[in-house]
Amino acid sequence: MYLQALATDYDGTIADHGDVAGSTIAALEQVRESGRKLILVTGRELPDLQQAFDRLDLFDVAVVENGALLYLPQSGEERPVADPPSADFVAALQRRGVSPLSVGRTIVATWEPQQQAVLEAIGELKLELQIIFNKGAVMVLPSGINKASGLAAALKLLELSPHNVVGIGDAENDHAFLRACGCSAAVANALPAVKDTADFVTRGARGAGVEELVAAMLADDEALAALPRNRVPLGKGPGDELVDLKPGDVLLIAGSSGIGKSTLATALTEQLAGKQLQFAILDPEGDYSELEQAVQVGEEKVPPTRKQALDLLEEPGTSVVINTLGLELKERPGFFAELMPELSKYRAKSGRPHWLIIDEAHHLLPAGRDGKALALPDSLSGTVLITVHPDAVAPDALKHVTKILALGPEADKVIAQFCAATGEQPPQATVPDDEHVLYWHRAAGTLPKLVTVEKPRQQHKRHIRKYAEGALTDERSFYFRGPDGKLNLKAQNLMVFLQIADGVDDETWDFHFGRGDYSNWFRGAIRDDELADEAREIEAAAPGTADSRKRITEIVTARYTQPARAEA
Repeated sequence: MYLQALATDYDGTIADHGDVAGSTIAALEQVRESGRKLILVTGRELPDLQQAFDRLDLFDVAVVENGALLYLPQSGEERPVADPPSADFVAALQRRGVSPLSVGRTIVATWEPQQQAVLEAIGELKLELQIIFNKGAVMVLPSGINKASGLAAALKLLELSPHNVVGIGDAENDHAFLRACGCSAAVANALPAVKDTADFVTRGARGAGVEELVAAMLADDEALAALPRNRVPLGKGPGDELVDLKPGDVLLIAGSSGIGKSTLATALTEQLAGKQLQFAILDPEGDYSELEQAVQVGEEKVPPTRKQALDLLEEPGTSVVINTLGLELKERPGFFAELMPELSKYRAKSGRPHWLIIDEAHHLLPAGRDGKALALPDSLSGTVLITVHPDAVAPDALKHVTKILALGPEADKVIAQFCAATGEQPPQATVPDDEHVLYWHRAAGTLPKLVTVEKPRQQHKRHIRKYAEGALTDERSFYFRGPDGKLNLKAQNLMVFLQIADGVDDETWDFHFGRGDYSNWFRGAIRDDELADEAREIEAAAPGTADSRKRITEIVTARYTQPARAEA
């Protein structure tokens, strides 16, 4: 459920000359029954609204006085958002004969053509007040207070993001709050300028238009929210065609180690942050520990807790990296299986985090466990899976994938692996060059195509201590096997690599050195192109055994164990 709340104006929207039709009440009740929130956003003062409308109990929050006051119908509590009007200002209006004149908790209201007298009073007293017009009404409020600010206060109270709200209105004072919503509509009777502001215009007027919007939201809210402004750019295809993610998508990023999956994911997080979309990253190997747009829980030697992550996510503006490097490799799937039900429950309630990014998905969602054992929800909407091995990811997770970005010279084989795991015929695909990745819109049934992807603004930062002293996964570790495969010495990090390199026999060392295995490992598993380039130069020079061992050791030591070296 992506759209978690409906925010609606009163007069001219749900109400026709102050009355709300029974069919409109029934539609609002359907919204509540679906588990969504209802927010009323009106310029009316509370006593006037209560007298006109006896079903405020339908709403979780009523934003009244054009954003200046929150009213909670269930408890009867009133929460002012701004200070009350000054007595001097009211007296100045009365001296000027402004009539009619209504004074609320914050709002001061009259009708056209009294705005000139109001402006004179504001200027005389040098007050920081603004005038808002609404179909002939003249409303005076503190600067910065409007329906958008009132809606923001209501959403903070409800722990919701504006991205997950659909708004509907009809008049001048609705512009601000409609722009603030993730999706907006204008009823058919709305002013032309309001129709221009809204994403949609209903066929029906007033309550009938609201009923129409409710029906569309309940039928497919993700489709309703799949607007250009809610899409997340991934790159461009042939003819500069935009390739993007929309609400509800499930993206798979796959390819061999060291070819840019984490860099692509970093670029994606920048796009999400730029659109103020909240994300959470499950980071088994500490690859996103210094991501600029997120707060990290868990460190190399300190496991994260589920409570830490969920507490941070309660703030809609905070994205989270959940670093599980402090957990043993075998403990990580279990941690994820315990976190997922809580995270799914929170997403169902709040619509957040908008995107869940699962790195090393083959470890956290292994193929050997079914969806029930992995505690997967019925829908993985708004999820990004990142893996080296698509066929090693649980089929119950892969079946949700709508789009794939396959990287590297074997991108076509990556898609073939995915199809083998999901039991479908692989599409014909072109192998990409260094400038492109292979993009497949699986849900649309189209053929894969070559696209250029977004580049991150920040450099993806390698976790130095992880590679130096941490525990890489089995497939990313280096194995000294020798020419006949008699050995099986595992180096799960660079320090162990140096220890084994110092003692391994010359024949084994030379075997791997001559094949370029060291530079390949530095590039693919350690993800350090500079170290790999230095090692490649040494391999190309073909020095003797003792010299090659010494020089490889020196370049690793210089980059990873020098005391003065800062983490890059």
